Amino acid sequence: MSSIVIYFSRSGENYFGGELKNIEKGNTEVIAEYIHELDNADLFKVEPAVEYPADYMKCIDVAKKEQQSDARPEIKETLDSIDAYDTIYIGFPNWWGTLPMPMFTQLEQLNFEGKTVKPFVTHEGSGFGSSQKDLKKLCEGAEIKKGLSIPGANVYDAKVSVERWINE
Repeated sequence: MSSIVIYFSRSGENYFGGELKNIEKGNTEVIAEYIHELDNADLFKVEPAVEYPADYMKCIDVAKKEQQSDARPEIKETLDSIDAYDTIYIGFPNWWGTLPMPMFTQLEQLNFEGKTVKPFVTHEGSGFGSSQKDLKKLCEGAEIKKGLSIPGANVYDAKVSVERWINE
């Protein structure tokens, strides 16, 4: 049984444990790498063709405008097919209550019929927000399993939780 992690993650200035901090690796990427290590899953990082501003406040402003206009930002590279995979892990930070819009760009292009989807989110207190409703639409035909919600400040202590969730 093969698996892949499709994820979006942002490093740089992030809201982290109640304050703005610069992080070298995005929180979601940390979790994606645990899944890669624990489940031998392939990794596919969704990256916007136009980088988000490094400044956190400017970044969330751009993200909010994208969401309000239901934008589908261009992405650097597109994953064309998930036919070779049974399990699809989908990871993202909670941006304004759901997935960052580049994830919509990518996921809408894939056929999830008959796949198992395991979503995970990193956040600062908002959990999945309304993203699970959006995932149901984006991953039509998939069986969506219980998701894993991890506060960004806890990602480096979350490996055991990730392993338990993978094995559920």
